[in-house]
Amino acid sequence: MNGLMQEFSFTLPRGFVDSAGVVHRQGQMRLATARDELKAKTYPQVRQYPDYLNLVMLSLVITRLGSLTAVSPTELEGLFTQDLAYLKTFYSQLNQQGHPYVAAHCPDCDRTFEVALADAGTPSGEAWATP
Repeated sequence: MNGLMQEFSFTLPRGFVDSAGVVHRQGQMRLATARDELKAKTYPQVRQYPDYLNLVMLSLVITRLGSLTAVSPTELEGLFTQDLAYLKTFYSQLNQQGHPYVAAHCPDCDRTFEVALADAGTPSGEAWATP
């Protein structure tokens, strides 16, 4: 990985449970590349089920999930839907906005500020094209 690549930390709302029953909540994700998009489209599951692209893309850009240094699309099938929605939003925020922050507004003091998505809890459910 060259010096321009950046990784961003995240915390899953519920956590990924691996085959041994270990819960993994902390992780890191890197920015996606055009090569990732091209590679993801070659998976047979993506051709048969276009929504599978989300899992493939996430498996390519998640560089760490708890003690796991890689996760496969098949493993990500076991994510809780809340965690999958969170990862899709995190991916979208990183790759479309270039940072893992969302705008927040305090109704008490009427102040607008940014909150790291990793600290923002459950995502709002915004739309995304690919994860």
